[in-house]
Amino acid sequence: MIENINQAVLLIIIANVLVSMKGFKDSAFLDKYKFQVGRILSGEKIRMLTSGFLHVDFMHLGFNMYALYLFGGIVAGILGIPNFLIIYFISLIAGNLYSLKYHKDEPYYSAVGASGAVSGIVYASILLYPDMSLYLFFIPIPIPGYIFGVGYLLYSIYGMKKQLGNVGHSAHLGGAIGGFAITLVLNPSLFATNKLMVLLLAIPIVLVLLFGDKLKSL
Repeated sequence: MIENINQAVLLIIIANVLVSMKGFKDSAFLDKYKFQVGRILSGEKIRMLTSGFLHVDFMHLGFNMYALYLFGGIVAGILGIPNFLIIYFISLIAGNLYSLKYHKDEPYYSAVGASGAVSGIVYASILLYPDMSLYLFFIPIPIPGYIFGVGYLLYSIYGMKKQLGNVGHSAHLGGAIGGFAITLVLNPSLFATNKLMVLLLAIPIVLVLLFGDKLKSL
């Protein structure tokens, strides 16, 4: 399967693997470039980008890269490599901006991961190809792509509530919002051709925007 992977997707995966492996071996490197609210607010804005190429362990890295492999080629194939990269990096930054807003009163909150960027790519691919079906791991039946996308967001909401690990769960949500919005900007014809999917995917986003801050008090 690897020979059919889009070159831009492959390069992003390689970058994530190399930077993450450096972080696995070098805690000072990880600490210098991870997402941390206090450091970012004090001026270290580069962390908004670099944290998206770091991961906590091989399982975290593998899950994100597997999702990027599944969905990234769809986006690059339909919209082209430049637009794929635009969606990827805008989703990454949007995810970290949402995290910064959500955790603004927690200066020591930190996280790493490509989750925001990958969430944006997942949402973009579902918008562009709503009829996709996926065979995941050992599940013998096809799963509609939109089920995977919504499930990904529900897990993110659960992770935000439970503060699971050093993973940027809130970035999943911000990234999905960014990917959803920029895909519609780049391809506005989706409002006409995939109107139902646009509405379905907009529902959890609207709910998060309206009630996301209340998760902490639940």
